[in-house]
Amino acid sequence: MRIVIKIGTSTLTHKTGNLNIRRVEKLCEVISDIKNAGHEIILVSSGAIGMGVGKLGLGKKPEDIPSRQAAAAVGQCELMYVYDKLFDQYHHTVAQILIAGTDLDNEKHKQNFSNTVARLLEYGALPIINENDTIATEEIALGDNDRLGALVSRLVEADLLILLSDIEGLYTADPRKDPNAELITEVHEITDAIRDLASGKGTVLGTGGMITKIQAAEICMEAGISMVISNGATPENLYDIVDGKKIGTKFIPA
Repeated sequence: MRIVIKIGTSTLTHKTGNLNIRRVEKLCEVISDIKNAGHEIILVSSGAIGMGVGKLGLGKKPEDIPSRQAAAAVGQCELMYVYDKLFDQYHHTVAQILIAGTDLDNEKHKQNFSNTVARLLEYGALPIINENDTIATEEIALGDNDRLGALVSRLVEADLLILLSDIEGLYTADPRKDPNAELITEVHEITDAIRDLASGKGTVLGTGGMITKIQAAEICMEAGISMVISNGATPENLYDIVDGKKIGTKFIPA
């Protein structure tokens, strides 16, 4: 399969913004093993701003856009250094691609992007994509990389998008507030009722929330691509997701 894995800030970092070393090491190990099994993997990775916050010792994510862009500039270097070092241990070469939302509205840019990703996969490389937060402000202000993951999945004609977040999946209510909330394991249609369940913001360092994941699911399902929301705290779940087992919430297109 061709699989796009979106990794959220909460999966990569502690609440301090510093790298969650144990989790990231395990994540790279599992992804490398899945790649070794013959699957094509593309990462869409958040975390630049969060890691920049930790690297600069800011304590919390800045409120103003220029400061967030500065944190992203520092954090993106750290992020790619970590990925390069960890994946190299398993003999996988990583490639960085930074794009802006406007690139996805430009037909020539979209074609160039698709061609580059296709060639990287032919070479056996592991593309790692992030929004260019030092230039583009849309993602910083409005949402996380969930929708970017869906748009990338559509462009590269992926079979599956996996969103790794800080929650197991879509629930009947907010599980952080309601102990009776139940996990919804499968969704076959995005209805108004489903949209109503997707409320609230993301983590302190992240910028997304469930609503951006539902928007990503709509993009994927319209393109005939399955999508899974899973908790990134357990990287081993990726094995079961790829094997088709019920983990998190799976959005299944008609």
